[in-house]
Order: sequence, then C-alpha cells, then structure tokens
Amino acid sequence: MAFGLPMKSMEPTICGDKLGNLIMEVAKNFVVYIGMVLACNGLHFLLKPYKQPRITSDIIVGMLVGNIGFVRRLFEKFNLTFGFIIDFGMTCYMFTLGIEMDPYVLFAKPNRHTKTAVAGIICSFVLAGLATPMFKFFPDENKLLEFTLAFSTMISSTDSPVLTRLITQLKIGKSDIGKLIIGAGMHTDFVCCLMLSIGFIAVPMPAYCQNLLAKFEIKRTVNVAFAVVVQVGFAAMVSPMLMKWVSNENPEGRPMKGPHLVLSIAFMVLMCASTSMYNYNPILSAFLVGLCVPREGRVSRWFITRINYMLTTIFFPIFFLWMGYESNFRQFELHHPATWVRLSVLLVVTVAGKVVGVVIYGAMSGVHWPESVAIGMLLVTKGHLQIYLAIKVIGCGGLSTSTGIVMVLGTFLTALPASRIVASIIRRAKKRAPTHRLALQMLDPSSELRILLCVQGPQNTPASINLVEITKGTAETGIVVYVTDMIELTAEISDSLERDEALHTATVKDRAVMERRDQVTNSFQAYVADNDDGITLKRTMTLSTITNMPQDIFILAEDLMIALIILPFHRSQRDDKRLDSGNPGFRYVNRKVLRSAPCSVGILVDRGLGSVEGITKCEATVNVAVIFIGGKDDREALAYASRVARHSQVKLTVLRFLVDSSVESAALYRIISPEQEKEMKLDDECFTHFYERNVIGGRISYMEKHFANAAETFSTLRSFEGQYSLVIVGREGGTNSVLTRGMNDWQQCPELGPIGDVLSGTDFSMTVSVLIIQQHRLRGEIDGLDEDFSII
Repeated sequence: MAFGLPMKSMEPTICGDKLGNLIMEVAKNFVVYIGMVLACNGLHFLLKPYKQPRITSDIIVGMLVGNIGFVRRLFEKFNLTFGFIIDFGMTCYMFTLGIEMDPYVLFAKPNRHTKTAVAGIICSFVLAGLATPMFKFFPDENKLLEFTLAFSTMISSTDSPVLTRLITQLKIGKSDIGKLIIGAGMHTDFVCCLMLSIGFIAVPMPAYCQNLLAKFEIKRTVNVAFAVVVQVGFAAMVSPMLMKWVSNENPEGRPMKGPHLVLSIAFMVLMCASTSMYNYNPILSAFLVGLCVPREGRVSRWFITRINYMLTTIFFPIFFLWMGYESNFRQFELHHPATWVRLSVLLVVTVAGKVVGVVIYGAMSGVHWPESVAIGMLLVTKGHLQIYLAIKVIGCGGLSTSTGIVMVLGTFLTALPASRIVASIIRRAKKRAPTHRLALQMLDPSSELRILLCVQGPQNTPASINLVEITKGTAETGIVVYVTDMIELTAEISDSLERDEALHTATVKDRAVMERRDQVTNSFQAYVADNDDGITLKRTMTLSTITNMPQDIFILAEDLMIALIILPFHRSQRDDKRLDSGNPGFRYVNRKVLRSAPCSVGILVDRGLGSVEGITKCEATVNVAVIFIGGKDDREALAYASRVARHSQVKLTVLRFLVDSSVESAALYRIISPEQEKEMKLDDECFTHFYERNVIGGRISYMEKHFANAAETFSTLRSFEGQYSLVIVGREGGTNSVLTRGMNDWQQCPELGPIGDVLSGTDFSMTVSVLIIQQHRLRGEIDGLDEDFSII
C-alpha cells in the first residue's frame, strides 16, 4: 500500500507533462505557420515591382523554410496531421475548381479558345508520350505505360486559377488575347482534370506505385466506374434542384439561413466522400461533384468565396511548407547530370508541346505567330495541382525525390517569364492598336449587349423596364442587364449592416431598403418571366456614400464588362407632370460617372416612358426619335438607335439637323478647324453606313432639317410635344455647332449637353422622355495602352 501511493500521485504529473509538451509543439507549429505567412507576403511584396505571380514567391519560401532542420524535425512529429490537412485542402480546391468549370462546353460547338486548348493538349500529350520512355523518370518499367499516360496528362495541363489571376494582375484580361488565354486555360484545365478523373478508374497510380507488380483488375475497375457514374448522376440530378430551392428561400440582400447552409454543406460532403469506400480518389471525386453543381446561384457563390478565402489565408502557406518538407534538398542529386537532363527535358517538352500546338492552330485561324507563341508559353503555366501530384507520387515511392524536386522546379519556372511575355504582347499591341474605346459604335449591332441599369428605387422601375424592352433587339442578339440599386450609405443603414469580414461583404438589414429592393426585383422578374427571349437579368447593389458611389459603379462596370451604363436623372416627375428639384447627391454621382466612366453612359429623363403600357406585350407602339447633329456622342446615339429600331413595336424616326449654308449669318460662324473637318468626315461616314443599313430598307423614317441658328433648333424641339415618347440625343450635340451656339447661356443642367438640357427642362415638356448618351472617353491606360486593346 505504501508503494502504491507515489505511483498514483505520479499519473497526473505524467499526463500533465504530455499535455504540456503537446501544447508546446502545437505552439511551435503555429509560430512556424505565422512565420510562413509573413515570409510569403513579404517576398511577394518585394517581387511585386517585377510583376511576378504569387505562386513564385510561395514556392521559394516553401522550399527554403521546408528544408530548415528545426522545421523538418517539427514536421515529422505531425506528419499524419499535415497530410490530412493537405488532402482536405486540395479536396476543397478541386471542388471549387469544378464549380467554376462548365461541363456543357464538351457538347457545344467549338469556339476559338476551345480549339486553342485542344491543339495545345494534343501536341503536348504526344510529345510527352514520346519523350518520357526515353528518360528514366519512373524507377521500374513494369508500369511504364501507365506512368507515361498520367505524366503526359499532367504535362498537358494548365493551372487555370493561377493563369487567370496572372493575366488579371498584368491587366490584359479584358483584351481579346487576354480573354483567349483565360478561356483556353480554363478549357485545358477542365479537359486534363477530366482525363485524370476518368483515367484513375482504370489506372490508380498511387496503388501501382506502392505495388509495381499489381495487375489490372477488371472487377475492381467496373465497381469503381459504376460507383463514380452513380455518384455523378445523382449529384447532377439533385444538386441543381437543391441549390435552386436554397437560393429561392434565401433571396439576395437577406442573410443566409443556417439550416439551409448546413443542408447544402452536408450534401456536398456526402457526395464528395461517397466514392472513398470504393477506393476512388476523394480529390478527383470532389472535382466531378463540383462539375455537377450549378455555377450560378447564391449558394455556389458562397461556396466559392468561402473556400477560396480559406485556401488563400490558411491552406496555401501550409501547402507550400509541406511541399518544401517533401522536397528534401539532401536527396537532390545536384551533381548528377541526369537530374539536369530530366529538368531540361521536362521544360522543353512542356513548352514545345504548347507552343507548337498553338502556333499550328494559329496559322490555320489567322493569328500572327508572335501572339501564338505568347499564348502557348502562357498556357504552360502550372500550379498547385501539379505540385500536389508530383509530391504525392514521391510519397508513395513512384518517383525519386530528385525527380519530384525537378517537377516542382519546372512548375516554378513555367510562371517565371509570364510578365516578360505579357510585356511583349503589350509592345506589339501598342504598335498595331494604340487606342481602343469600349463604345456601342465599336460593337456589332447583332452581338450581345451588356448594360448596367442603375435605379434609385421602385419609381425608376417602369421606365427602366420599357427601356430594356425596346433595347433588347431580337432574341438572337440577346441582352444582359445588370440591375443595381443606388443606395446611399447613411448612418442609420450602416448601423443595420451585417458585415462578413471573410467575404468583404455586408448584408443590408434595413427594412425600408429591403422592401425597396424587393419591389424592384419582383417587377423585373415578372417582366423577364413574361419576356424571356434573349434577356438575361442579374441583380447587384451599389451601397456606399455619395462620394464613393461613382467609383463603386466604375468597379462594377469594369468587372462585369459593361458596354453601357444607364443612370436615372436626378429629378423625378411629380403628379402635376412637372419635374421636382431633384436630389443633389445623385446629380453629383451622374456628373462624376460622365466624367470618368469606363464605358458609354446614358442618362434617362423619365416623363411618362414608364406609363406607356403594352410595349412588353407587343400591344402598343412607341414613337422614338434620334437627333443627329454631329460629334462622337451623336454617333453613339445613332449606334444605340440601330438596336432600338430592331424592336417590332418601335417606330423610329431619325432627325438630322444640318446647317443651312444658304443663310449668310450661318456661314459667318462656320470657321472649320482641321479637327472639326475630321469629325465631320467621320459623321458623314457613320451616317451613310446607318442610312444604307436601316433607312433604305424602310425600317426607319428619316427627316432632314436645315437651320440657320440655335433659335430655329429650339423651336423645332418645342414641336416634339405629343409626337414622341422618347428622344435619344448625344450629350455633345455637335461641338461648336451653329445649331447649338448660345444654348449654353441658359443651361440648367450642363451635364446633359445643350440639346439634352433643353429637352429635359422643367417647363419644356410634360410627356417627352429623353435619353442622353455619351460615348466612352479614353480612361487610364496601361503603359500607354487601354486595357481593352485588340491584337488578334
């Protein structure tokens, strides 16, 4: 008994020591993690002037920190834990990658970026398949064919998230070559991941790496294939219905309900993990499930944003630390010639395959060979998935550590020259296309039009809906309308916000704001439900102070690649049909947007356009007039009118105001400068093209009026009362034109231009609505070149 007492008293001490040691080890791991985050961010900041992508700094830091002796010893104690974290993180990564992919592209007619991707994949796959057996990447020849297929697929792939961020960071994402690179990268990533997912069913490389003598088992392959097909089929049928139901139960602007989120997460986890019991890779399973989840919808956006935030802030520092640990420099055969031969072969095959394939397709499609070479070299970009696969094959004994490090270095080197490649693209574009405007005049009238429609509240909805209706054109052309609520951020609304720091968003809980937004949403949804031909409606919100609202509108327009912003006039029509004094805050917003907008801008003065019933149901005809005096804004108004004229219920009249040269007083003021002469030539060319395309066919009425001065112009404008429901005018109205000279002397709203100000005057009319259009002004340039430049 005497000997038992000390033993019992020692047990808590032993447990306490173990717990203390465990806490100390966890604390050390946390310190290493914080140091990794600081080092990655610090090196990325230092490399920012050289426009290097973030993955380059992360790989450098991971390689260095992961090979420090203290870190390696610490890592070995928690190896299983870190392995679980890496697998879980990559599962989330592949799930979001799958959501962002469009599986139906396989059944669509191939477009340019699809053909570019396929050309690069085929050529890379063939070259890698021919080169791999010639060098001993794989230690045993029993599974050489299986390894060659898997290795060739990885060589052919492109890491689309890394490439997309890279192109966006280098500011060519909105150019034609930037869109082609991003689209081709996405399609390449999709096809190669799909090949890996299908190939893993028959050729599970980790299992073969651990047992080189393993044989192909038909029964196992059939079982796995059946499980995958059932999983994908079930997810494809159920997930769209589930996501739609959850989105309907949680409309925009309201907080997501907890039970619905839990149900959505549980469904996704169950789908991703279901094939694990059949020995199928959960990472590839997550990718296939992600493909089945609809890309649109609030729940999908929530998944993507949350997971990407977690990956960026938490997972990637751990991932690159794990990469550095597995890439043990002590086992790197630095002095062995075969190591550098493998690296050279890897880089040559990777680059040559993409470049040759893209150049061949470029020659067939008419793309200049320097641009084809640049596209091919950028499609070489590898990233997290390729690193993960290389390290995993090392871990299961399939590759030597030296060869695995070679693959990681190859990934690092593929992203290194990207900034220089983009710089060469910009240099060539500056020589061939120094400027490019994002204007309606530059767009094909038969192409899809993207509009950002700003509303202050439900009072703007009827007129906005009628404007969308007459603008939509035919169902073949299509129109994408983003309806955004202009909500001034007051102290009261700010107090009611529910902020989400992770998503950098805020949910409005102010009842009055929510009711206004619901009214606008319901009105537009009812309209689209009855008239869905060619119309794609999406809702957004601009919640900010009056001072910051213009900048928020700019950012929204740039991100959504908008061609035309429609703003409501700051004055509204009262019950007595006259305009009120208006909101000075929204007038400030309109003037700032006109000054610095990234696209063309229209200001709608509603005086009864919203009360015209029957347009959307093809039961009423609306009379529309467009005034053409001259100048780039009038040319833009004419381009917009060509779209309006396509509507069957619109009766469009083009009024061209010309100077009466027979009057001496008019001739005295006609001192034409070389710049004005150039503009007049452009006016004639534009109007001639419009006339031949629209007026001669009888679709549009045409009237030509000759005036001697602004007084005659004013009297003609007076006659519009009762004739037209909507008048479309350019803001500029012909710079220094005799027909508008002197109108500026009594302007009430100079931001509307001379003609627009007269037509929207408070006492001028009660029934004529006016749309004032300004063509896109050149904005900030990247090294002397606009972001939307064209080069291919």
